[in-house]
Amino acid sequence: MSDVKPAICFIGFGEAGQAIAAGLREAGVARIAAWDILFPHAEGEPLKRAGEALGVRCALSASDAVRDADIVISAVTAAASLEAAQSVEPHLTGKPYFLDINSVSPGRKQDTAKLLGDRARYVDVAVIAPIHPARHQTPMLIAGPHAAAAAPVLGALDMRVSIAGSETGAAAAIKMVRSVMIKGIEALTLECFLAAARAGVVDEVVASLKNNYPGLEWAKVIPYNLERMASHGERRAAEMEEVAATLRELGVEPLMTSGTVTRQREMGQIGTQASVRGALKKDRAAMLGAISAAARDRH
Repeated sequence: MSDVKPAICFIGFGEAGQAIAAGLREAGVARIAAWDILFPHAEGEPLKRAGEALGVRCALSASDAVRDADIVISAVTAAASLEAAQSVEPHLTGKPYFLDINSVSPGRKQDTAKLLGDRARYVDVAVIAPIHPARHQTPMLIAGPHAAAAAPVLGALDMRVSIAGSETGAAAAIKMVRSVMIKGIEALTLECFLAAARAGVVDEVVASLKNNYPGLEWAKVIPYNLERMASHGERRAAEMEEVAATLRELGVEPLMTSGTVTRQREMGQIGTQASVRGALKKDRAAMLGAISAAARDRH
């Protein structure tokens, strides 16, 4: 069997793309290219510097990035996933694997697969754990007609993938439905403990919750969930809008999920403030105090 590693291209080079690329480089992949729509702008300079530090070729365009690629990894914002596929579709050659790791609804994944048609071997991918610290070894579910063929290729790159099904959208469905709970609990954590902080009963509420959920270490859960929302709330809100679309596709009214969208987006905006960013490295009381003050200023 050949030891030659495939040529890989990233469309979208934010946190997820950079993390996976870093892991793949360490796994021996020499040919990695990336394109991000921010590259031509000042906001894209940090992304390009990250690519250069990793030994990733920063392409001049989407078409330049996918040139001769064996695997294309789409890692853009949820809202831009279909547009990203449109940007590369005319330029794909050799039917590369197209790994759509974006957090979007099964319907969006199916639309993207249809758009690409025979130009690529589309694979529905769901990242089901934080991308750090495992990076390219983060557990992922894959689905679609090409999932079985893609699994050993990705496994040879030390990627940890499990096949969710042969239908495009099967992996996305698991990701979207579990996010109702994962991101919903984050939003509830904010709402519950923001109120607890203002009422001066944080410790008492934590102690009470231990009676109902003895397996959860609330002392760790609270700051972890608040930090995730402050750092990634905007992106999580966009994902939860896709979750809402998924629920509607399934005939379930997304009542709780709609509230999660609002809380995640609000916290993402609050999280950009210097006072909140600085408090995220401190204790729970400091975090809640900074978040409470920032939230009051918004209203």
